[in-house]
Amino acid sequence: MASEARGATAPNSAAPTPPPKPASDGHGAQSFWALAIGSIGVVFGDIGTSPLYAMREALHHTRSGVTTELAVLGVVSLVIWALILIVTLKYVLLLMRADNKGEGGTLALMALARRTLAKPSGKRSATVFFLGVIGAALFYGDGIITPAISVLSAVEGLKEAPGLGGRVDNWILPISAGILIALFMVQSRGTHRVATFFGPITLLWFVVLGALGLYHMFDDPSILRAALPHYGVMFLLQNGFLGFVILGSVFLAVTGAEALYADMGHFGKKPIQAAWLWLVFPCLVLNYLGQGANILAHPEAKANPFWSMVPELAYWPVLVLAATATVIASQAVITGAFSVTQQAVQLGLLPRIDIRRTSETQAGQIYVPQVNTLLLIGVLVLLFSFKTSSALAAAYGIAVTGSMFVDTLLAFVIVRFMWKWRWSATLAVLLPLVAIDLTFISSNLLKIPQGAWMPLVFGALLVLIMWTWTRGSQILTDKTRRDSVPLTDLINILKARPPHRAPGTAIFLTSDPDMTPVALMHNLKHNKVLHEKNVIATVRTAETPRVSEADRVRIEPVNDDFKKLVITYGFMETPNVPKALALLRKQQGLKFDIMATSFFLGRRSVIASAHSGMPLWQDKIFIFLMRNAANPTDFFKIPPGRVVEMGAQVTV
Repeated sequence: MASEARGATAPNSAAPTPPPKPASDGHGAQSFWALAIGSIGVVFGDIGTSPLYAMREALHHTRSGVTTELAVLGVVSLVIWALILIVTLKYVLLLMRADNKGEGGTLALMALARRTLAKPSGKRSATVFFLGVIGAALFYGDGIITPAISVLSAVEGLKEAPGLGGRVDNWILPISAGILIALFMVQSRGTHRVATFFGPITLLWFVVLGALGLYHMFDDPSILRAALPHYGVMFLLQNGFLGFVILGSVFLAVTGAEALYADMGHFGKKPIQAAWLWLVFPCLVLNYLGQGANILAHPEAKANPFWSMVPELAYWPVLVLAATATVIASQAVITGAFSVTQQAVQLGLLPRIDIRRTSETQAGQIYVPQVNTLLLIGVLVLLFSFKTSSALAAAYGIAVTGSMFVDTLLAFVIVRFMWKWRWSATLAVLLPLVAIDLTFISSNLLKIPQGAWMPLVFGALLVLIMWTWTRGSQILTDKTRRDSVPLTDLINILKARPPHRAPGTAIFLTSDPDMTPVALMHNLKHNKVLHEKNVIATVRTAETPRVSEADRVRIEPVNDDFKKLVITYGFMETPNVPKALALLRKQQGLKFDIMATSFFLGRRSVIASAHSGMPLWQDKIFIFLMRNAANPTDFFKIPPGRVVEMGAQVTV
C-alpha cells in the first residue's frame, strides 16, 4: 500500500535562497576553535585510526627481494603523498569550495551539479543523478566496514599488551562484537550528551599519534628522506606488479578523507581546513614517519608497526585511548549513514523511512531504526566472517575509492559549468585526480577475491533498490496523471453540478497539484460532498539543503472553492505539515484550525503488471518497498485523528 502524498520524496527546484553563513562566521575566535576541535572528533575519526593498520598492510605485501630500507621509505613516501594529493589538494583545497548552500557530500554535490546543468536547458541530467545514486550506495558499503575494522584493529592491541601473555587472544572477537553491539544499541538514545567529548578525546588521540611518531623518528632520522616522492616511485618499480597491489593497502591511509567534504555543513569550511592543516595532517605524517624509523632501526617491528611504537609504560593508556578513538570514528560513520538516508529519502532515492530526532536542540541528531539494524547486522557478519583486521583490510577501500571517483566526476560539472573554468584549466586540474582515483580503484579491484566483493555487492543491491524506487515512482506518477482529471476540468464539472457542501477545511495531499487528487475524486464519488474550503497541498524537496522560512510556503488561489499550497523543504530538513500551516497563518494571516481541518490521503494498492515499464521482478521489489514505507501521517507529522485515507488499486 502506498500513499499518493509522496511529494516530499520528489525532488524539485525551489526558489533560490540566500546561502547560510559559514558556521564560524561572526562568532569570534573562541567559537572558531571550538568548531575546529569538534570537527576533529566527527570528521577525522576514520582517517585518524588508519595508522593502526595501514602501514602494516602495505609492508605485508612487499616483495621479499626488496630491501627493508627501500620498502619502508617507499611505503611512507606513498602514504605522505597520498595524504597530500587526495586529502589536501583534492578535498581541502578543491572540493570544499563546491558547497551546496554550505553543505557537502556526494548527494549534496549531485543536487548542485543537477541544478547547475538545468539552468540553461531546464532538464535534469540522468547521468549526474545516477552518479549520485552510485556514490550514496558506496557510502553504505564503506559504512559497514569502518566500524568493524576500526574497533577490531584497536582491540587486537591486547595481543601485545604487557602482562597478558596471549591469554585473551581468543576473546578479541567477542570483545569487539560487544563494543560494537553496545555502540549501535545506544543510537536510539542519541549521542548529543557525549558528543561534546568526541572532539577533545580525538584531539588527544592525534597528539599521541604525533608524539609517538616524533619520539621514534630519532630511531633513524634518515626516514625524513621519505618526504621525497621519488622513493615511492622507486619502490613501485622495484616491486613490479606487486607494487600496484600495494597501492591498495597504501590507500587505507586516506580512507575517511571524504568525511572532510561530507561533514562541511556541520562545522563550516574554515574550521575543518584549519584542523586538517594545523593538527591532523602533521600528526599523521609524524606518526607514519615514526613507524618507518622504528622499522628501519628494528626490522622485526614490521609485523605490527603501530603497537611496537608504544612504550610498555604507556601501553594500556594508549590501548584504551585507541579503542575510544575507534568507537568515535564508528559513531561518525553511523551518524553519516543516518544523514545520507535522510537526504536520499528527501531526494526521492528511497521510500519514506522512520526518521526520529534524538535532540530537541540539535538539528543533526537523528536516528533511523531500520538503517541502524541493517548496519549492525552487516558489521557483525563482517566481523565474524573475516575475524582479523588484516583480513578486513582486503575488503576495505574499494567502496571509498569508488565514492571518491564519483566526487571527482561530479566536481567536473561544477568546475566547468558552474565556475566557468576553461576546458584547458578544468582538464589540467581534474585529469590528474581522475588518474589517481582510477589507479587506486584498479589496485583495490585486485582485492575482490579476498573480500572486496562484499561492499561491491552491498553497494550494487542499494543501487538496484534506489533505481527501482526512482523508476517505479516515476511510472506510478505518470500512470496516475494519465488516469486523473485535471483540476481545471473538475472545477468546470462542479459548476455544472454543484455537490453538497460540508463545513470546514479539507487538505488533499498530492504530488501533482495540477491534477485532481485521487482522494478528492473518491470523496466526491462515494461521499458526494465538497468541503467549504479545499486546499490542494504538495510537499516538495528543493535541491538545496535548507529552505528559508520566507520560501517555505506558497499559496495560490484557484477559485472560491480551491487553493493550491506548495510546501518546500531542503533535502536535509524534516517535513512537518502542521508547522508549515502555522507559518502560513503567521505570514499571510490565513486561518487553519488544525482541529477543524481534515487531511485526505489517497492510499494506493499497487499490483504488479508484466506490461509496465519495469520487469515483473522489479515491480515486486517496488511493491515491497512501498508496503514497507513509513506511514505518511507520521512522516509529515500530521495528527492521526485528522486524517482520512481513501484507497485505489493501481497496476505498475
